[in-house]
Amino acid sequence: MTMRVSSMASPLKQAFSNLAGPAGRRSFATGTRLETNYGFIGLGQMGYPMARNLRSKIAKTDTMYVHDVNPAMSEQLEKEVGNVKVVQSVREIAENSEIILTVLPAPHHVQNVFQQMLKGSAKTSTTRDRLFIDCSTIDPKSSAGVANATHSSGQGKFVDAPMSGGAVGAAAGTLTFMLGSSPDLVPRVTEVLKCMGKRVVHMGPQTSGLKGKLANNYLLALNNIATCEAMNMGVKWGLDPTTLTDMINTATGKCWPSEVNNPVPGVVENSPASKDYKPGFGTALMLKDLKLALQAAAEANVTPQLGEHAKNIYAAVAEDEKCKDRDFSVVYRYIGGKE
Repeated sequence: MTMRVSSMASPLKQAFSNLAGPAGRRSFATGTRLETNYGFIGLGQMGYPMARNLRSKIAKTDTMYVHDVNPAMSEQLEKEVGNVKVVQSVREIAENSEIILTVLPAPHHVQNVFQQMLKGSAKTSTTRDRLFIDCSTIDPKSSAGVANATHSSGQGKFVDAPMSGGAVGAAAGTLTFMLGSSPDLVPRVTEVLKCMGKRVVHMGPQTSGLKGKLANNYLLALNNIATCEAMNMGVKWGLDPTTLTDMINTATGKCWPSEVNNPVPGVVENSPASKDYKPGFGTALMLKDLKLALQAAAEANVTPQLGEHAKNIYAAVAEDEKCKDRDFSVVYRYIGGKE
């Protein structure tokens, strides 16, 4: 999803300078279940199926507000699943929802959306404190800034919960979420995330989920290139790609790119490779995550040995006319793999 956002002052402190002071504290209901108001912002390749699964799992009496910068996506979701309320701004989401999920492409999108939601005094019709669950993959430093702004405003609690599993996992509801949260919020957040995935791993305090996600995607980026190269070798040597894959997946080379997202067309029926590498997890998004991982590594005085080379490969693939705007397994095509 491409967000069109207004420019922000670079320091987060300036961006959120007009936030309201602490709001009155309210305790959570512990008895009979109350109806819940959900808000969902960001209906891209990952967000759309996540929102669809969330709506199907929560109580029919719960209200779900949705917003996307592209109104057509909100209207499509409303038509497909029904029982959602399309709103015209993220501000409306904040004013009407007690649990708000955001699935956005990049740090500045998250910063801009939260600036709009938190600025001023956000009145709400809900009776419980807001919970902001950001499922975007951004850098830990930016996430910490947004979390601090959220908490200091007194308008809710912020956790980071990026996910793994790709578009296939989002559609199937089998995502794994990496959660960065204070321990007291884990049960409430887990209940929500389990509506969209199979597993929630509490990694530690806020930003820990993102750190885990970036480490995972760094490894995934490298595994994908290695799998593409290994499959290309085998096919060029005359091996049947399906037989080679079956062997790898029962041997030490087994990994997610070999088993689920195999880069050779026809080997895995529903993989992006078997559909002209669409839709899947875009190469540009993998490049973004790899850059974020390298940035966070540098801030921790870590020097990855393979990351820069992998970044250059994905940058080239993202610009190649035969490969751009396709799943990151299209590296196989880029290196000349037989299709």
